[in-house]
Amino acid sequence: MGMGTSMDTLLERAATYMKDQDLRKIREAYDFAEEAHRGQVRKSGEPYILHPIAVAEICMNMQMDVTTVMAALLHDVVEDTTVSVDDIRERFGDVIAGLVDGLTKLERIQFQSKEEQQNENYRKMFVAMANDIRVILIKLADRLHNMRTLKFQSEESQRRIAQETLDIFCPIAHRLGISAIKWEMEDIALRFLNPQQYYRIAHLMKMKRTEREQHITELIERIREKLEEMGIQGDISGRPKHIYSVYKKMSSRNKQFNEIYDLLAIRILVENVKDCYATLGIIHTLWKPMPGRFKDYIAMPKANMYQSLHTTIVGSTGEPTEVQIRTWDMHRTSEIGIAAHWAYKDGNTTGVAPNSFGEKMNWFREIIELQHETRDAAEFMESLKMDFFTDLVFVFTPKGEVFELPAGAVPLDFAYRVHTEVGNRTIGAKVNGRIVPLDHKLKTGDIVEILTSKHSYGPSQDWLKIAQSSHARSKIRQWFKKEQREESVDKGRELLDRELRRLGLDPQEFMTEEKLQEAAKKFTFNDVEDMMSAIGFGGITAPQVCTKLTEKMRKVAEEAQQIQLTSEVKEMKAPSSGSGSEKKRANQGVSVKGVDNLLVRFARCCNPVPGDGIIGYITRGRGVSVHRTDCPNIPAGEDGEEAARVIEVDWEDAVESNYSVEIEILGHDRRGLLNEVLQAVSESKTNISAVSGRSDKNKMAIMHMTILIRNKDHLQSVVDKIKRVKDIFSVQRMMQ
Repeated sequence: MGMGTSMDTLLERAATYMKDQDLRKIREAYDFAEEAHRGQVRKSGEPYILHPIAVAEICMNMQMDVTTVMAALLHDVVEDTTVSVDDIRERFGDVIAGLVDGLTKLERIQFQSKEEQQNENYRKMFVAMANDIRVILIKLADRLHNMRTLKFQSEESQRRIAQETLDIFCPIAHRLGISAIKWEMEDIALRFLNPQQYYRIAHLMKMKRTEREQHITELIERIREKLEEMGIQGDISGRPKHIYSVYKKMSSRNKQFNEIYDLLAIRILVENVKDCYATLGIIHTLWKPMPGRFKDYIAMPKANMYQSLHTTIVGSTGEPTEVQIRTWDMHRTSEIGIAAHWAYKDGNTTGVAPNSFGEKMNWFREIIELQHETRDAAEFMESLKMDFFTDLVFVFTPKGEVFELPAGAVPLDFAYRVHTEVGNRTIGAKVNGRIVPLDHKLKTGDIVEILTSKHSYGPSQDWLKIAQSSHARSKIRQWFKKEQREESVDKGRELLDRELRRLGLDPQEFMTEEKLQEAAKKFTFNDVEDMMSAIGFGGITAPQVCTKLTEKMRKVAEEAQQIQLTSEVKEMKAPSSGSGSEKKRANQGVSVKGVDNLLVRFARCCNPVPGDGIIGYITRGRGVSVHRTDCPNIPAGEDGEEAARVIEVDWEDAVESNYSVEIEILGHDRRGLLNEVLQAVSESKTNISAVSGRSDKNKMAIMHMTILIRNKDHLQSVVDKIKRVKDIFSVQRMMQ
C-alpha cells in the first residue's frame, strides 16, 4: 500500500530542520499511531493514518518542534482507538500525553449555539481549556485537514462544519496571527457555504488577474532595478488576494467587484527593518502614494503581532496597487503567527518553549481578550485591562450552552447567571451528574444542573458569603431589598399622610384606594404598594404624590374660574381677586399684548418654557393658549377668524415658576444606563415628574422623561448633563 511514501515525504520534510534523533522519535510516534489506527478508514475510503500524517505535515509547515509533530501524529489515538492517555504517557512521556489529552478533551466540545455571544464564549473556552498553546496549533492543523477533505461529508455536515470553522476556528487562527491557515480555512468554508459567490469571485479575479499581471510584472522590474542600484537584497513577488477577503469587502462595504482595487499586491521581503524603510522611500520616489493608505505596522504592530509596511501607489496606468514591505522574520510571523515563537530552535530539543515564550503566552491571552481588532486606541487599552483567562472558568448547561464565570465560581453564581428566578429558587445543584453543596468550586468543562423548587424560601443571608460573582451577590441583595419592602410601604403611607395634613387637607378624603390607584398609574407604578414603597425609600417624594392626588380638586377650582370667562376677546379678563399671588397663577409669567390679568395656559403639544419664542392663541372660552413659535399646531395665519385669534405674548421678567418639559433620550442600552441618567438630572437639582423607558432589538434605549424646569437655560444645562453620560447618543425636546 502506498502508505510508506507519504511518511517518507514527511521525514524528508522534517530532515530539513531537525536532527537525526528527532527523526527517529517521529518515526516511533508514526509506528505507534499506524498500529493503533490499522484497519480504520476515513469517509474518503483512505486509510485513517493519512489524516494524522497530513496534520503533522501542516505542523511542519509551521516549523513546529518535534514534540508537537509527534503529538499531531498521535492526536486521534485516544479518541478513536483502544489506546489510553496512560499508555501514551508510559511510551512517550508527560508532555506528549498532556498534549494528546488536551486534544481529546477539545474534540468532545459540541458547538451548538448560533449566537455571536456564544461563539465568543466557545472561542474563549476553547483557549482556556487548552492549557498548552501547542494543543490549539495542532487542533487548527487538524481542522484545516478536515476542511480540505470536506467533500466526503454529507451536505448538511459540510455546511455545519464550514459555519463552525468560520465562527470558532478562523477567529482563533486570526488572533494567533496564523494567516496561512486562516485564509485557507475561510476560502474553503465560503466554497461550501456560498458556492455561487465563491466561483463568481474566483472567475472575476482570474479575468482581472491576467489583465493586471502585465502591469504588476512591469512594476516589479522597476523596483528590482532600483533595489539593486541601492544594494538592497530583496525578494519581490505578486500576491493575489484571497477569495474570502474579497467577498467580505464586497458584502461589508456593499461594493461591486470592480470597486475593489487591491486585488493584486506586490510583496517585498528584505533583510532588516532599515531596508524596509529604505525600500519604502524608493517606491515613493518612483510613484505617487495614495493619501491615507499608508500604514506602518512595523512601528505599531497589530494585536496579533503582524508587522509590515503597507502603501498604495498609483502607477502609470492610474490603477492603484498595494505594496507590502517586510523582513523575512516578519513574513514568517505573518504566515504562522505565534507558531513562529514555537518554531523549532536549534539546541532546544526538549520540546520546551523558548524562554521568551512565557511572556508571549500572556500576550496571547490578552489578544484573545481583545475581542475584535479595536479601531480605537482608548478602547484597545481598556480591553487590555480586562481579566485574562486565568481568572475565568467555562461551564455548560445540560443542554450544552457555555457560560463564562469568574474563577472560584460556585453553582449559585451559575444559577443567577442563567436567570434571577432560577437563582432565587435554588435548593441544590448537580455537577457532572453528582449532587454537590452550593459552595462547590466549579472547574472549566463542568456540566452544571441547578435544582429548584417553587416552595423554596428564597436566598439566605449566607448566600452573600458563598456567591463569588458580583452579579449573583447584587441579585441576592435585591431580593432582600424586596423583602424589606413591607417596612418601606408603611413608612411611605405615613409620609403621605403627614404631607396632606401639612397642606391642611384631610388624609381620609384623599387617600382612598381609588385615588391612590389613579396616582400610582400616573407615575407608572404597578400598584399602590409599589408607589408607597417608593415614597418610603425615597425613590419619589410625598409632595409629588400629593400634587397628583389633589389634581382633580385644583382642576375643579380652575374650571370654576374659567366658567366666568366669555369667549369674546374684549371681555377676556380673569376675575380679579385682591391677592397678587392669584394673579400670578392666572397668567403664569406671560404677558399678553394690550390686555392684562388674562387667563393663560400653556399648550401641552409643545410645552413652552421661558426663553422660547412664544405666540398666543385665543381659545373659545378657555383663555389664551400659549405655543412655541415653531409649534406645528398653531392655526395658519390666513385671513379670517382663525388669524384674528393669534395674539402677541411675551415672558414677564423674573418669574420663579416651574414649567414641565418632556424630553426624549436615546442611547446604547446597557445595565445601569437609566440610573446614571436619573443621577445626572438629580445632580442638576431638577425635579422629574414622569419617566418611561424601553429598548428595541438593536440595543437602542429610548427614554422619555418629563422634568420641571425654570427656563430655557435651566433646560439646556440639564440636557448638557445628560449628554455627558456614557453611551447617550441624543437628547431632544418632544413635540406631542
